[in-house]
Amino acid sequence: MDSIGHDEFARRGRVAVRLDELLEDSGRLLDFDYSDEDIDSLRKQMRLPEPQSPASSLSDELGALVPSSPDKHPLSPASSFLSEIVEQRPTKKRRVSVDYSSLSEQEEEEEERPLATAASHALANKSRSKPGHATGARSGKQISSMKAKAQTAPANIPPPSDEDLTNGHETTVKVEEKMDEGQLSRLVTGVTVDAAGPASAAPSGKPEKAAYVELRKGIIRVVAVENDRQPRSSVILTGLKTLFQKQLPKMPREYIARLVFDSNSKCLAIIKRGYKVVGGICYRPFPHRGFAEIVFFATASIDQVKGYGGMLMDHFKAHIRKTYPDMMYFLTYADNYAVGYFRKQGFSKEITLPRSRWAGYIKDYEGGTIMECKLLPKVDYLRWREITAQQREAVLNKIREKSRSHIVYPGLPQFQDGKGEGLKVDPKDVPGLRESGWTPDMQTAPLRPTGRNAERAAMEKLLSDLQGHSAAWPFLTPVDPQEVADYYDVIAHPMDLSTMEHKLETNQYTDVDAFLDDAQLIIDNCRTYNPEDTVYHKCATKLERYMRDRMKEYGLHRSSKIKRED
Repeated sequence: MDSIGHDEFARRGRVAVRLDELLEDSGRLLDFDYSDEDIDSLRKQMRLPEPQSPASSLSDELGALVPSSPDKHPLSPASSFLSEIVEQRPTKKRRVSVDYSSLSEQEEEEEERPLATAASHALANKSRSKPGHATGARSGKQISSMKAKAQTAPANIPPPSDEDLTNGHETTVKVEEKMDEGQLSRLVTGVTVDAAGPASAAPSGKPEKAAYVELRKGIIRVVAVENDRQPRSSVILTGLKTLFQKQLPKMPREYIARLVFDSNSKCLAIIKRGYKVVGGICYRPFPHRGFAEIVFFATASIDQVKGYGGMLMDHFKAHIRKTYPDMMYFLTYADNYAVGYFRKQGFSKEITLPRSRWAGYIKDYEGGTIMECKLLPKVDYLRWREITAQQREAVLNKIREKSRSHIVYPGLPQFQDGKGEGLKVDPKDVPGLRESGWTPDMQTAPLRPTGRNAERAAMEKLLSDLQGHSAAWPFLTPVDPQEVADYYDVIAHPMDLSTMEHKLETNQYTDVDAFLDDAQLIIDNCRTYNPEDTVYHKCATKLERYMRDRMKEYGLHRSSKIKRED
């Protein structure tokens, strides 16, 4: 502030406020590429002079401009005091799909550098640049970071020397890979070397999710926080409250704020680039009862595909085990859209914790499904993916040692060209059949019926898809007669998806027709009781259309077009 004076500083603040007003009026507050004549004129008035004071004082002045009230609109990048270097803002980079494995060390440093430090770094580069070179100032419309990255060579990679070039092209030297002891042993036992990689190599599995890459590189952190009235905790809890209110719109905003800032609540947050909250979990521990209630759980919409939810749940389990060693149960009320996610994280609808230990301690949410997760004492939840991948690779290596799938036998001469028709083949003469474990007894042995046939698997998939559909919420559980008094007077044969699930698990469906009859009965009952203009009737139509599409995909169809009557 000393370098530009109080009056100039106040003028820049007014220009920043005017920029926000123009962008908000046009609905472009978060559109970083938007520009027009008025915006360009105001941005030119925000250009910084050469740095005359340390970066710390500049950071203090910027912190004074940030509004303390969470209800105010966020300042846009255009109105920032550092709008001249907005191309380096992390928010812009989050909008671009990035291959994190290819980030250089310099890019990671720029990504994690605080805003004030980034400003001084950029200004220092500007002072060192030669006359006539671009210094990062913008005029007119902003160029996207992808284009800039494609047109500019990395500064930290030296150009190839003359020795590295041959006839104008870079030379490529291919080094032959050496076989280790594991490959040699597999080669001796008859297993092809290509069947498995080096023994010392990491197990080959699914590619690492972006969430774990960002965590390993320090882009994000998982921190525990509670309302201890410290400034750092207040900032993170405010970010969690805002995230929960945005991702859980059906939950009252005042209720979310009250629980997040409650002194009895604990939180685990994913913070990125400082204190920006991109995911979090709010829970209430009951150590004397041996369980914890998960109250809120959400991640930012733009980051859900990166695997933040699974990573956060793994850290939450590890955190609970370390903080509360005797606490082995989690309970939560999951809405209809989150049941599938919690099921993947080890939760179940079957509650094994005695009701006397949790009844009256957790709040009952209307329309939610109570689910339970039990911790396993010997599982390292931060390394379970790595451990299971190693176990899988060890099993596959044992299978490869005994497998003969790499051996190719010659074809039968009876089926070659020029042979007559009607030739019979003795199974004993088929090459490789005996080696596979075949015996003559198998030729006459009756086939043993299997409990899970293709139709049963298709019915389970269809039912799971129906339960997870957005229009299935009115049909998940039986209709409550206390809420709809005359429903069972109108509907003689009620049906719902939970009843279908019970009948399927207890093998009450003799064939596919009986299963499809119950599914169609849900739709027909809804249309019989509810008028066409109601939301329930519309949900039934959407669910029926979705069910028809899934039936075609799974190959389910009625053996007869006549619906059977009970």
